[in-house]
Amino acid sequence: MSIEHKVLLVEELFDQLEHEINNFKSETSLHCNSGCGQCCSKPNIDASPLEFLPWAFYLYLNGKAEATLEELNSKTNSFCHLYQSLSTVDNTNGRCSNYKYRGLICRLFGYAASRDKYGKLRLNTCKIIKENQQENFNSTEEAIGKGLYVPVFSDYYMRLTSIDHRLATTLLPINEALKMAIEEVLHYYAYRPFPGGLENIA
Repeated sequence: MSIEHKVLLVEELFDQLEHEINNFKSETSLHCNSGCGQCCSKPNIDASPLEFLPWAFYLYLNGKAEATLEELNSKTNSFCHLYQSLSTVDNTNGRCSNYKYRGLICRLFGYAASRDKYGKLRLNTCKIIKENQQENFNSTEEAIGKGLYVPVFSDYYMRLTSIDHRLATTLLPINEALKMAIEEVLHYYAYRPFPGGLENIA
């Protein structure tokens, strides 16, 4: 399967998830605080290269893949390369520098559930939402128990796996996943022509 086709399938999956999460937010009124980067500023986030393949493809089309790979190779901290904190002192407030191309883990966390050992769905969200939106969180948990639809982590990762098993099941520290995604694109096009008609699509 070509890189272009994989990117298209991942983007279609993300579009469906975006629709489901927007519906879930509307039903529950749960929301992230504006400017909060608490979950993005953790140094131990794992991700798969496949969920960042659209980002890497975008970089390649715009002539930024090699330079970004160099930046990643020289990076000295383990914070996500795409995360920009608003302060050099406090990393917990900031934003994603390329929100459109954020990974699956970034999209799911806060608005998706996992199954416990009894098969019961549990909403995976942050301490800030649980504490600051406690009433909404409790009512959402109750509604999920009664059948409210919520995206499920394992379901979406299974669907990602069906696109490219190797790239979807290789879980790495997030910056290593970003690097591998770029390398996949660069290797693919090393002996292939530039994808026609897609020059400078920024």
